[in-house]
Amino acid sequence: MVHTNLKNKVAVVTGGGGVLCSGFAKDLAAQGAKVAVLDLRLDAAQKVVSEISAAGGEAMAVACNVLEAASLEDAREAVTQKFGICDILINGAGGNSPLGTTTKDTLELSDLAEKAEGVKTFFDLDAKGIEFVFNLNFLGTLLTTQAFAKDMVGRPNACIVNISSMNSYRPLTRIPAYSAAKAAVSNFTQFMAVHFADVGIRVNAIAPGFFATIQNQKLLFNDDGTLTPRSDKIIAHTPLRRFGVPDDLTGALLFLCDGTYSAFITGVILPVDGGFSAYSGV
Repeated sequence: MVHTNLKNKVAVVTGGGGVLCSGFAKDLAAQGAKVAVLDLRLDAAQKVVSEISAAGGEAMAVACNVLEAASLEDAREAVTQKFGICDILINGAGGNSPLGTTTKDTLELSDLAEKAEGVKTFFDLDAKGIEFVFNLNFLGTLLTTQAFAKDMVGRPNACIVNISSMNSYRPLTRIPAYSAAKAAVSNFTQFMAVHFADVGIRVNAIAPGFFATIQNQKLLFNDDGTLTPRSDKIIAHTPLRRFGVPDDLTGALLFLCDGTYSAFITGVILPVDGGFSAYSGV
């Protein structure tokens, strides 16, 4: 489907050099949007821009740290100078840290009585690691919105799409920092939807479920291609019986960005999870 309403819109995608967010950048460019690919790694952003250009789209690469206001301001100025004022903001920068992760699903008495090598419990979680995860996911969304949304006020069909996670609905075992940070993103999405309603900016979020990408290949699959024990649990609780792939997010993204289809939708966190959130396990 062609979304003509997105043609010539200026779209800013943070974390645009990553697997899922590079897909967002390409999806918007394919609809005729002018896409600014922002990433901490300029080479990753430039690679995505090269692929967009090869496909006939228009894009620019910008090195940007979403945790630094000065870096975001420099990015805003660069985008505005080349493409104009932002119409669509995709807050995609995010991630997890091993410092905010446990090695086991649940705590056992033996973990405290006889601490085994390599076992990291809740009590071993690193405060700095948790702070990093919260800052990257939540503060990065807040600061980026502060940098770009002021120019978006009053523009027709202006919208912000945050990237949350199904972890925000029900926390997964082992990754408490990431789950809690994404819950904050979902809550913040609803706050912003109300806060910006009178100035014409719609704010929604996409909550991806379990997606198989190159980055998490080792976590989901054994060397022989079979599922890991954790993946067996995931698929058993996913009614569509598969992992998501980046293309599964395209429809949700374009729907939320195109005011022709979603003009009366704001404050929504849209699950794209193969039914994972609908299944009780029995």
